[in-house]
Amino acid sequence: MKILDVLVAILLVVGGLNWGLWGVAEFDLVATLLGGNTAILAKIVYALVGLAAIYQIVSIKSIQGRWGVRMTPAHATA
Repeated sequence: MKILDVLVAILLVVGGLNWGLWGVAEFDLVATLLGGNTAILAKIVYALVGLAAIYQIVSIKSIQGRWGVRMTPAHATA
């Protein structure tokens, strides 16, 4: 499952960079690299980024357990 976690993280970074470029320069990197925003490969990447976000939301607690990360509330760290 750690491999899936890494792939999801990569997809989320790709999606974040793509949205950042769009917000700053109205430049869609995925569409540029994959033949336009209606190209099948671009649509697949967009769908995978969306699925990665859903996976991350649903499984954040189990991901933390697999990686041995323990999140504490901000007020507990002081």
